Amino acid sequence: MVCCFFGHKDVPHDIKERLTAVLTELIAEGVDSFLVGNQGGFDSIVLHSLRMLKEKYPHITYNVVLAYMPGAKEEWPTYEPLETLYPERLESVPPRYAISWRNKWMIRESDMAVTYITHSWGGAAQFAELAEKKMKRVINIASMMNTKN
Repeated sequence: MVCCFFGHKDVPHDIKERLTAVLTELIAEGVDSFLVGNQGGFDSIVLHSLRMLKEKYPHITYNVVLAYMPGAKEEWPTYEPLETLYPERLESVPPRYAISWRNKWMIRESDMAVTYITHSWGGAAQFAELAEKKMKRVINIASMMNTKN
């Protein structure tokens, strides 16, 4: 099974523990492939968690799904080349629509999404809603964090 991620650019770092627990549960349920973007704080925390979990669960795979093809080697500082994936046909999409196209592609390729959504506007909320409309299972880490308080 495949899981993708959508979340706000700015997220508290204390979500990492809950995120890792959710990912561990999903791996136990059979999720073994993960697709993550590279645009914000949530994506960064997800990638760090997946790198750590890969050490414990070597059978899982993950890819950073790029919206733009990097130019120079210096633009790849935080990713290993084998960690990245550039969806086929994305090169023909105008740059202004690349992130949206990439996110829709990730939803099509996934069985579920893990999100960090605290408000109903913006890109993260839009794509979480689209995933739900496409009948994907959506787990919102933010709502889990709020119920703990």
